[in-house]
Amino acid sequence: MLDTSHRLFPTDFPPLTRRGVNWIQMNLGYTCNLSCTHCHVNAGPKRTEQASRATLESVLEFSQKHGVELLDLTGGAPELNQHFRWLVTEATQLGLKVIDRCNLTILLEPGQEGLADFLAEHRVEVVASLPCYTQDNVDKQRGKGVFDASIKGLKLLNAKGYGREIGKTLNLVYNPGGAFLPPPQEALQQDYVRFLQKEFDISFNDLLTITNMPIARFGAVLAAKGEFDSYLALLKDNFSVANHKEVMCRDLLSIDWQGFVYDCDFNQMLNLPYQSQSISNRQLIQSDKVQRRHISSLVTHEFESETIAIGEHCYGCTAGQGSSCKGAL
Repeated sequence: MLDTSHRLFPTDFPPLTRRGVNWIQMNLGYTCNLSCTHCHVNAGPKRTEQASRATLESVLEFSQKHGVELLDLTGGAPELNQHFRWLVTEATQLGLKVIDRCNLTILLEPGQEGLADFLAEHRVEVVASLPCYTQDNVDKQRGKGVFDASIKGLKLLNAKGYGREIGKTLNLVYNPGGAFLPPPQEALQQDYVRFLQKEFDISFNDLLTITNMPIARFGAVLAAKGEFDSYLALLKDNFSVANHKEVMCRDLLSIDWQGFVYDCDFNQMLNLPYQSQSISNRQLIQSDKVQRRHISSLVTHEFESETIAIGEHCYGCTAGQGSSCKGAL
């Protein structure tokens, strides 16, 4: 796969500082039953990286110490980590709100019987990827047959009360199918609601629109099509100062499957680690000896007002209506 990361540095993106940490996004591993074209993690069935129980215990210890409110589980398919159900059980017992970023098709995989029941029992918020409400667009991004499997997964979650009962939140995620920005989130949600209700009697809570980042697999696709520079220009031309103030990295830490810490999930994929001291992004990207910090070494650390590592990809979060893992800003 073509590496485009060097084209994101240096950057003129405005500096960012952290407010604190109340949201942990934990990547449980890169193993996935799908290989989506927009995936910035390059996850797939052949990836074997998985977080250990010891690493997850460190995450829980950190969360308790810092009063973290939200544990956001991602991957790959996070459910394929052998410690997934243990982690969810422990986290909810500690009072953490847990999000499972679910690709829906995993609910139908052999060995995942009872997964929907487990999620419902622990009141896990399900954030489910459905990059469009039409079959052609979904299968084009995610693979043949994925749309039908996703509909079956949504019906299964609805049957467990998701999207229909208080405390069982089901949110859907839209990703653009190419080098363009998401449309307005509220209007698109109404389209999703009308179509899914009419055609399949499916209910959900909210739609989250997320901008595709020009990194990893999607960045390589852009470069192969000769669209990388024009897409970056699109993001920069649509920069919003208001969105800059609300980007998710100001309150979040991203942790990889080994327990190393980053300012966001996108920086994680660019190997742009969190640094507790000020260091230029150019130094970070050029150095092979940058020390990564493990979550276990930061249990007593204070994060307020620290500088966040940035690159040209950060314009993806501030363009247009804005983008975060919670949707439009």
